[in-house]
Amino acid sequence: MNPAERISELTEKLNYYNQRYYMDSVSEISDQEFDMLLKELESLENQYPDLKLPESPTHRVGGTITKNFASVEHRYPMLSLANTYNEQELIDFDERVRKGLNGETYEYICELKFDGISLSMTYENGVFVRGVTRGDGVRGDDITNNVKTIKTLPLKIKTPLAGATGAFEIRGEGFLPYSSFEKMNADAEAAGEESYANARNAASGSFKLQDSAEVARRGLDAYVYQFLSDEEVFATHEESLIALKNLGFNVSQTWTKCSTIQEVIAYINEWDEKRFSLPLATDGIVIKLNSIAQRAELGYTAKSPRWAIAYKYKAESKPAILKAVTYQVGRTGAITPVAELDNEKLNGKGIHLSGTTVKRASLHNANEIERLGLRIGDTVFVEKGGEIIPKVTAVDLSKRDMFNTQEIVYPSACPECGSALTRKEGEANHYCTNEKGCPPQIRGRIEHFIHRKAMNIDSLGEGKIELLYDKGLVNDITDLYDLTYEKLFGLEKVTEDELTGKVRKIGFKEKTVQNILDGIEKSKQAPFKQVLFGIGIRYVGATVAEKLASFFKNIDNIKNADYETLRTAPEIGDKIAQSIVEFFQNEDNLALIERLRAAGLQMAALDEVKEIEGDQLAGKTFLYTGTFANFEREALEQKIEANGGKVVSGVSGKLDFLIVGEKPGSSKIEKAKKLNVTMISEEEFMAMLG
Repeated sequence: MNPAERISELTEKLNYYNQRYYMDSVSEISDQEFDMLLKELESLENQYPDLKLPESPTHRVGGTITKNFASVEHRYPMLSLANTYNEQELIDFDERVRKGLNGETYEYICELKFDGISLSMTYENGVFVRGVTRGDGVRGDDITNNVKTIKTLPLKIKTPLAGATGAFEIRGEGFLPYSSFEKMNADAEAAGEESYANARNAASGSFKLQDSAEVARRGLDAYVYQFLSDEEVFATHEESLIALKNLGFNVSQTWTKCSTIQEVIAYINEWDEKRFSLPLATDGIVIKLNSIAQRAELGYTAKSPRWAIAYKYKAESKPAILKAVTYQVGRTGAITPVAELDNEKLNGKGIHLSGTTVKRASLHNANEIERLGLRIGDTVFVEKGGEIIPKVTAVDLSKRDMFNTQEIVYPSACPECGSALTRKEGEANHYCTNEKGCPPQIRGRIEHFIHRKAMNIDSLGEGKIELLYDKGLVNDITDLYDLTYEKLFGLEKVTEDELTGKVRKIGFKEKTVQNILDGIEKSKQAPFKQVLFGIGIRYVGATVAEKLASFFKNIDNIKNADYETLRTAPEIGDKIAQSIVEFFQNEDNLALIERLRAAGLQMAALDEVKEIEGDQLAGKTFLYTGTFANFEREALEQKIEANGGKVVSGVSGKLDFLIVGEKPGSSKIEKAKKLNVTMISEEEFMAMLG
């Protein structure tokens, strides 16, 4: 058999075995036999690269490095769906559909709304050729090499699709299963690196990695839910889902067909609790008209289809026992009370909430403890804010036993260093006064300094900083620039998690040390606005630091500015101006700035030429809250400014528009309502851009 024939045969066999294993849960050959065939194929492809087929299973293991993802225009725009949170709005939607169809008989398809990253996958002549992110709905990033690593996605369909003569497109949701997410975070912790907050964020970040081999290792998956082509291939959505499943696509079998809106509501209620048994996150139900012809009849609004709607579940809430309250110290000295939780059986394993095990939840400050009326031993309700951060929302007073609960006494001294706590008038937080000697504050300032929005030294992390501090190698941010290979190589620390008993080892081997030193050296090129944010002046966040850098141009101008001069800068209020003055009155802080200057950090802003796209937003001020389908926060700010708008730091009467995304902050919403600020959706914002 010649090489071309053998490569073709191996490709077909291995794709078949992959399909049987990942889609049908059947192992027709052993792992060892599979690996031997894969190695034979890899060897042949290395010898004869021109013979490698587009559907080769070797794409699954990655290995391609993509420095920049090309922007690709979607053949069919990826619109978002209107959301609803209650049954009445579903009934109203159904009434609009009924009127729009003039009394025709119709039915719905209901599908679970999975929480991942939207993907568009194009096939030509049955072969997968392109994978693209949703982007802004019109254009997305070409991440083809990363999408190819999804083992459940056929790189070539088994049989021709009747009616689809040329290219067709498959829409789906890329996600990270909980099992892969937990393994990824465990690996990160073992390496002393930061873990991801939730599986959705981890999936989004993973699909945009430059190294497809690393993407392959993370175990990403995707469910497909839509077929698109220029030809009318299917009469109903149901037909398309069945056909896609038969062609080997990973279609979640949780969908159902409903004849009435009451059946839809019954399906929603059925999955309200059942969804937590799934191996991935889901936050709602998508309801679509089944008939493709009826969809065309109803059409679209500027933002979304009239024939579909998404029902969003409320955040899951579960009871837990408040075993104790501990106190954490942040980099600014702020003391945060933390609820130590267990389930009602008190087995030390915490509670299972929205796909993860929760053992601790923030209580924010003394005011929140008082507001909730908490006592140690109470049964409390816990939910995840935005499906990410656990928080205590209420006390179940019906289960309170005054003889077996005790009052929470807020400490008067720092739990870490014993220094007195203070509380400024008008502020909710207590602060430790030992700024220079309290270990968590010192470590926290260093961790803040290496953050991606500051010096972006991603080779360091919380665990490594703690080790360096414990060894006496870093006591403030300037000490990072005195680190050498000799000081770092061979350092090691083994710790045991007191809650899980899991052993964690942090070590500085040759590659780790070199990555750290390279990252530190590279940080000297970080722009001045990031340096200003990184030094950690209280109330000076990334946005305020950028405003200050743009207005004052260099560190000396900021240092020499008095309170009144600082107040003339954009977005600088009383509290921020006073904090900056106090920072530069401190001799230790002045010495720190000079040591950073001597280390070679950028202490002046370069004249940056900002990209200008248009003036549609000229003269308008914007603020945002929540998360967005098309933008990371920084990208949203850039988009506003590129079109003549201005991003402000808080809700006030001068704010023109509050852009409201998924899971918005309640405080901003309430304040905007009180001040009659116009609130717009992400889609309405994009419509303003034309």
